[in-house]
Amino acid sequence: MIERKALLFAGLFALATAGHAQPANPKNAAERDLFARIVEIPTVEGQPAEFKKLTSLLTAEFRKAGITNVVVKNHDNTQTLIARWPAAKPSGKKSILLMAHMDVVAAMASDWKYPPFQFREEGGYYLGRGSNDNKAALTGIVLALQYLHAEKFAPARDIIVLFTGDEETIGNGARRAASEWRGLIDAEYALNGDAGGGSVFPDGRVEGFGIQIAEKTYADFRLTAVNRGGHSSTPRPDNAIYALASALTAIERHRFPAMINDATRASYEILAKGDSGQYGELVRRFLADPQDRETADLLETMDPGSTRTRCVATMLSGGHAPNALPQKAEANVNCRIFPSVKIEEVRQQLQAMSGPDVTVTAVEGSQTPETAPSPMRDDITQAYRAAVATRFPNAPVLPFQSAGATDGAFLRAAGIPVYGFGGLWSIVGQQEGAHGLDERVWAEGFHGQVPIWMEMLRRVAGG
Repeated sequence: MIERKALLFAGLFALATAGHAQPANPKNAAERDLFARIVEIPTVEGQPAEFKKLTSLLTAEFRKAGITNVVVKNHDNTQTLIARWPAAKPSGKKSILLMAHMDVVAAMASDWKYPPFQFREEGGYYLGRGSNDNKAALTGIVLALQYLHAEKFAPARDIIVLFTGDEETIGNGARRAASEWRGLIDAEYALNGDAGGGSVFPDGRVEGFGIQIAEKTYADFRLTAVNRGGHSSTPRPDNAIYALASALTAIERHRFPAMINDATRASYEILAKGDSGQYGELVRRFLADPQDRETADLLETMDPGSTRTRCVATMLSGGHAPNALPQKAEANVNCRIFPSVKIEEVRQQLQAMSGPDVTVTAVEGSQTPETAPSPMRDDITQAYRAAVATRFPNAPVLPFQSAGATDGAFLRAAGIPVYGFGGLWSIVGQQEGAHGLDERVWAEGFHGQVPIWMEMLRRVAGG
């Protein structure tokens, strides 16, 4: 559900270079073919037959990795896949969990230049709905496991894979995995392929790779104004549409207080050391006094969602006839809530802003759990840094907090630390269109992620 930022670490000076282009990998054609087959299965909400096609394909691909313990759960008009590679030489260490999601955001073919589920290549990119979010990382995990099996890698702990089918919608796959299916996925920690990743400048200099240790809470709120209405020729002083419009204007103008936590502080401390320019100075001022509203507001303008809770109107409806006063008007306000802030607390603030003629209610089932950041672990950070170094020597690895939401929140809430990990990289300044038109992923980054995943797994799951 979250998109890797094209400018992942705003203002960070490049600390390493990518070097010369790598020779063509003879495996690329087969990797591209598998990716194309996965992207061209339209796993959107309400299409259970398409999920069955994908889980059947993935089950066969896992067999190529020697993984035969594959469980497919049918639920909520979709499916979730859980696979396990048992330890060949058990070390006594608890399992690790690899995460991605199979579902993608729906796409209207009439809006796209080419059919959204037609995989294609253009200008160094692979295009198609879901290519970026999240099927590139999903495919990378599968390929990494296949290659590790082929080189006779012997894991010293179980490696579990969790591919959910409703991350973009209700999140019940992760919710159930963290509760009723806990025995199938229980792990010391999870590596979430739906977060993390890097960015590289067009000239090959690497900007950095991020490891997600926290994410905001997702919640939708319904604002409802009701009125007895009447004939439009005799307007009333109270009007449902006007009341709702006033509430939305108040929310638009409201600034939630600036906040900082372990995840954002760690990111900013590293950024402050690496940027001697205006952005770095702004970050240093914010670190010195996170309550300085002027500094926080400037930083928020440059990096939206990084310093506070943000709420925005996303849907609107009202009235029942052009010649009648509205009896009802409704809006959906979507909030991305800073960790440690309660959903009910935000609802109460929205209600206070909206006034007595508008009722604010939380949309049932829309929320992700309220979670604190996962603790930073030096072993994971060092393994990530070493894995990235197989392609980008000395590349900086930064912890960060996602403005968006992922399945990881459900596991964090259940006591399993989650770390957003990705070997994919994007090109600074180039949009990749997750959830939007002409969604795409940098082809070199797609193929290059596989060795990074492999090295990461060697380090965290090896003997």
